[in-house]
Parts: sequence; C-alpha cells; structure tokens
Amino acid sequence: MRTVRIGKSRLESSRLAYGCWRLAGTWDPSEVKPENVENGIRSVLAAIDSGYTFFDLADIYCDGQSELIFGQALQQAPGMRDKIIVATKCGIRFAGYPNSGDPYRYDLSADYIIRSCEESLKRIGIDTIDLFQLHRPDILMDPEEIAEAFSKLKQDGKVREFGVSNFTPSQVNLLKKACGTPLIVNQVEISLAKLDAFHDNTLNQCLAEKITPLAWSPLAGGVLANVDLIRPDDPRSETLERLHDTLRILANEYDATPIMIALAWLIKHPSGIIPIIGTTKPSRIHECTLADQIELSREHWYLILTAAIGERLP
Repeated sequence: MRTVRIGKSRLESSRLAYGCWRLAGTWDPSEVKPENVENGIRSVLAAIDSGYTFFDLADIYCDGQSELIFGQALQQAPGMRDKIIVATKCGIRFAGYPNSGDPYRYDLSADYIIRSCEESLKRIGIDTIDLFQLHRPDILMDPEEIAEAFSKLKQDGKVREFGVSNFTPSQVNLLKKACGTPLIVNQVEISLAKLDAFHDNTLNQCLAEKITPLAWSPLAGGVLANVDLIRPDDPRSETLERLHDTLRILANEYDATPIMIALAWLIKHPSGIIPIIGTTKPSRIHECTLADQIELSREHWYLILTAAIGERLP
C-alpha cells in the first residue's frame, strides 16, 4: 500500500488502517478463550503481512483484552514495533466501575487520561504510544486540564502524538486553543451509509487544518460488504440495495470487488480519509488493501454518491 503522512506529524501510515476492536472475538473478557487469542494474533499478523502499518486500539475493546492480544502479536513479529503506528484511545468508562452504581460515562479528567495511557502501555507491552486519542467528548471536559495531561504524557515520553475521536469541529477547536501540541486526527464514522462528515464541516476542517480523518466502520458494519445484512425494516433498505447494485456494476468495470470500490470511494476524498478495516478474516484483510490501487473517476465517484443518497444532487 501507499503511505500517507498523518496530520502535521512525522508519522506515516499505510493508506488503510487495521482496527483491532474484534481481536478478542467478544466484548466480554470472561468469554475470551485460548482460541480467541490465537485467532486475534493471527489477524494482526495477517494485517502486517498485507502491508498495514497503522493499528487502531482502545482501552475498552473487550475491556483491555484486545490490547493484550495485540501486544502478544507484536512479540511474534520481531522488529515490527518500530515499523508501525500503535494508536489507542481512552475516555469511556463502563457502568459499575470502579464502584457499583457508577453509570456508563465519559471521563477526560487529567488523572484518568494519564492512568489510562499507562495501563494501555502495560497491556500492549511497549514504552510509547504513537497516537493517543480521546475516544468520546466528555461534556465536563476542561480543555486546560486535558492540555496539561497531554503535556505530561509527551514530556514523559509515553505518547508521541495526540488526536480525538467522534469530536465535532467546534469541540476540536475548543481543545486546540488549549493544547500546545497539535491534534493530528479526528476519528469519526464515515461510509457510504453514513455521510454526515461530508456535510457537518468535519472533513472541511480536516482538509483546511491538515487533520487526518480516520473512518471507523467504513463498510457500515458489513452492510456495504453483504447485502444480506440490510435489515428489511431499515427505512433506507431500498437505497442501500440500489447502492449495492451500483457498487457491483463498477466493481466489474474496475476488475475489483464492491468492498474495494466502497473503500476507494473514501480514499479519493482530498482530506486524506484513512478507512479503518475491522475484519478478522485474512482473505478479507488483504482484499481491502487492493482498494488503494483503484483510482475512481470523478464521474464514478459522483455516481456512487448519488446512489448512496438515493436521489440526484440539488
């Protein structure tokens, strides 16, 4: 795959990123068996073999188990640590932790940010996180407090770069004013079934300020990969089915697959969208990388957009 620079940093990433949220095969840590760990390690190694150099994690993925599995995979790939970007996120706290009765909530207090980072480092088994992101905006967040936490983590050598996830442009601006270090990514949901980022100024901000947009669920949870996953009660079911038809037609024209076309559509945007691939199937992991070889024409890009919207442009 081609490589791209992440934001204004010196970090360079493969054109697609590998998302590790499914590594444990479950969200319940008590259900993780040795075979789950083996499958997770196999998926990471398959991604490495396919050319992915950006690995997206979070402390809440199976309550830390995905980070543990990823760390074990790194141990089986000697010398790989210095060739990849390890990214993880913090800020979401589960209900009942640490005290019974505690609600599910977001926590971007300085103490929690720093503690979460240190715990992620231990689970992954590394000294420095390349990219540390705030997972969700905390309504109670104090930008100055967050800036202090970022500064300490950077000075201590525990984090190289920082970013956010699911932040609105105004929330990004609020945090940027307080932070001495730049925010180099904003990870948001972007796909042909989720077009909000094209209209709410998220991608405009990314393009103008050289913030790299990371697209989570770029295949809409598999809906764009498998027409059978479209729910009959989904009000957009007919539009999604027509979108599938369009992707299939263009896949034939480009000697590709519908998945590759859907990802190539995201990659073409000038903001530099990096789709995060979440499949654990080695064949699918490799298939997705081939999207990087497709250069859609402007006409085909708009043809796909029109199909996704379900009507002609105004």
